[in-house]
Amino acid sequence: MANVLDIRRRIRSVRNTRQITKAMKMVSAAKLRRAQERALSARPYAQMLANVLRSLVSRADLYDPETEMPRHPLLARRPQNRILLVVVSGEKGLAGAFNTNIHKAATQFLDAHSTKDIDIVCVGRKIRDFLQRRFPVQPAGSESRAGRVQIVGEYVGILSQVTMEHASELAENVIDLYTRAEVDGVYLIYNEFKSVIAQRLVVNEVLPVGEIGVAATREAYELSAEDKERAAEAARTAGVSLEEPSTAEIDRAAAQFGTRPVDYLYEQPAQELFQALLPKYVAVDGFRAMLESVAAEHAARMTAMDAATTNASKMIDSLTLVMNRVRQAKITKEIIEIVSGATAQ
Repeated sequence: MANVLDIRRRIRSVRNTRQITKAMKMVSAAKLRRAQERALSARPYAQMLANVLRSLVSRADLYDPETEMPRHPLLARRPQNRILLVVVSGEKGLAGAFNTNIHKAATQFLDAHSTKDIDIVCVGRKIRDFLQRRFPVQPAGSESRAGRVQIVGEYVGILSQVTMEHASELAENVIDLYTRAEVDGVYLIYNEFKSVIAQRLVVNEVLPVGEIGVAATREAYELSAEDKERAAEAARTAGVSLEEPSTAEIDRAAAQFGTRPVDYLYEQPAQELFQALLPKYVAVDGFRAMLESVAAEHAARMTAMDAATTNASKMIDSLTLVMNRVRQAKITKEIIEIVSGATAQ
């Protein structure tokens, strides 16, 4: 059995660890609030852009009446023999099962499309490190393939400060591959975040573009009831709201655009505007996905650090009980030795 001094050292070590995890929890809570505000502030622009495109759809002929083919290449549908998969993960660890769940979702997607060639673009350090240990790296546009599944691009370090420039660069590369028919479909895996307890891991089909303003979700993985309960407890102790921010006013203002039965006068033809705005719509969708993924990562890290702090407190209580028992046993032994010595005399 360990002596009292060793147990005290261990208790001191666990207390230091608890201070660190508690501080990390509060830091993640503060970052979560800012990330949630950024995601919310980007929503009006995305909604208005979607409404503009809906309005243009009703006024522009998107399909050639003779060939019945789409006039914009991003609307073209073809057999998906080669797929581009964009996976958004976290940059750092200590976030519970956040990155592990993304790894599982990506692996399940690859298994479900085992007969197709798949190119992967990694957004985030964790998914890059995970996939590079399993699949070869081949730059996009190469004539030969390194394997059925290959990594063609990576964006590491951009999630610490997501900007529209990063999303536009990613969207331009993806759109270029799809326009040149080097890929037949584009899918995005990321964490959709609305609040601490209202989030899910989704697999969305980005290209070809389907219904404007409606996410083409192919798979979704919800939080378990136990995970929601832990997240709610962590949020309450950190002072983070559990309610999803209300966007009713924003939705009403955006919905009013293009709904009146009048003809709008555009400086350019509606068809030309649609062709220019559709790539921006794809870029904004990617920007929103990255912002929500960052918020979900901070929420997961806050929950994980709260659980670590709770476990450290329990361990301190357990070690304190063991230390008291050892100390009491030592005192009892000394008393017995004194009494036995006195009796022997």
